[in-house]
Amino acid sequence: MLKFTVEHEWLQLEGDVATVGITRHAAEQLGDLVFVELPDVGATFSKGDDAATVESVKAASEVYCPLDGEIVEVNPAITADPSLVNSDPQGAGWFFKLKLANRADADTLLDEAAYLEQIA
Repeated sequence: MLKFTVEHEWLQLEGDVATVGITRHAAEQLGDLVFVELPDVGATFSKGDDAATVESVKAASEVYCPLDGEIVEVNPAITADPSLVNSDPQGAGWFFKLKLANRADADTLLDEAAYLEQIA
């Protein structure tokens, strides 16, 4: 199940683990990424906390934790090659996997249609 936040993160839910990244819209707005800082595996975050940082030729920006949970995996490929986020933001450019504290909280997030309406 694919969900979105108003802050331009996407989540692909599989059971109680969500793969998280930034949307294509966010990647396009940021421009070419030159640096990505990921959270530590085992770190816990609350919804809205700064979980990762991205820097582009235009600006630096935070990637927010979309829901309460614990980081169970990060994507080292994007720290080695931040351009993966630009070329495939909702695929190979994922940021981290989050074990959700409460799976039902995902129901409060946007579906794709609602997200596309928000950015239109």
